[in-house]
This record gives sequence, structure tokens and C-alpha cells, in this order.
Amino acid sequence: MRVLVVEDERVLADAIATGLRRDALAVDVAYDGAGALERAGVNDYDVIVLDRDLPRVHGDEVCRRLITDRYPARIIMLTAAGELEDRVEGLTIGADDYLAKPFAFTELIARVRALGRRAGAPRPPVLERSGVRLDPARREVLRDGRPVELTRKEFAVLEVLLGADGAVVSSEQLLEKAWDEHIDPFTNVVRVTMMTLRKKLGDPPVIETVPGVGYRL
Repeated sequence: MRVLVVEDERVLADAIATGLRRDALAVDVAYDGAGALERAGVNDYDVIVLDRDLPRVHGDEVCRRLITDRYPARIIMLTAAGELEDRVEGLTIGADDYLAKPFAFTELIARVRALGRRAGAPRPPVLERSGVRLDPARREVLRDGRPVELTRKEFAVLEVLLGADGAVVSSEQLLEKAWDEHIDPFTNVVRVTMMTLRKKLGDPPVIETVPGVGYRL
């Protein structure tokens, strides 16, 4: 899942990004509203964590523009204002969810995950196919009932493949959903990650390479 964190308090923004990355999410960061719109114009995000009180372009205006442009990401607004009218206004603007500061990070993770399942075609909270079971909330993978220990990036790649529900996923799509904007598009990181993932999942192989197209589970 690809997430954009938009927060002008840099320490908080970087802390949120670090925490989300530890949960096997690909995360980019913008420190103002203009940067958020710029990144959204280049990358396809599943969820945007959007602070309301932003410099340059206010968070409300960022949300309005994304909704007007029918940008597909789900938006969760963060704000220090937790009164009922503030929450109602944020949702009225077009946000999908609203979280007042200070917040428990575990709750933010749960809300981001929940919104991510609603981005695009709805999907179940636990993904399962061909004997492989992935539980994002527990960060748990099982192969035919056997626990499989994966790195964060292997977990993210497997989540994208399972979420495709049997469709072929290209290397470009995996880079888009499992890595952030700093990844070199010409790297062989997808092939290397796929090789180690296959080895850890064991036999018989469940990930198919479709020559010239991508990968399918």
C-alpha cells in the first residue's frame, strides 16, 4: 500500500512515516499543501494522511482539490481541533476519516489499513490464496498453516500480489505500491525481492512469472 503523509511539523511527519514503514507500507512525505498536491500529481496513493493546518496551501483546500479532481486515494485528516463541528466540517469537505491530535499510533495504523482496503476494489482484512494467508493487522504470513518470516518489503510485495486476486502485477506496479518515491525505477530490486520471497514461501511455487508482463499469485 502506498501512503502520502502531509504534515508541516517535520518531527511528527517523519515519525509517522517511520512507523508506517515499519508496518510494511510504502510512504512518501510532504511538509506543506503545495508539496502534497505536487506529489499527488505524480504518484498514485492509496491513502493520504493529511494535516489540516498546513502552510502554503491549507489542508482543507488540498482535500477539496483532490476530491474535485476525483483523485482515487482515501483521505484521513489530522488536526489539533477535536470538537464535533471540526470533525463534521472535515468530513463534509470530502475526507473519509478524521483523527484528532494527540492520537495513539496504533489507531492511526488501523485507520490507514481500513481506508486502504476501501481504496479501489474493496478487499477483505485478511488475504488468502493458494494456501498463502496474510494478515496485515498482525503482520503475519502463513503458508499451508506454517508461519513464514518476511522482511517488511517482502511482506509489502506479497500483500500487493494477494490483493490482485489472481491478476498479473507488473514490476512497475510493484515499485509503485511497495516502494517510495526514492526508489530507482531501473533497479533490479523487484526481481531480487521476488526471488527471496519465493524461497521463503517454499515449494510448490505459488508465484508465477508471466514473461514480459509481471508476476501472479
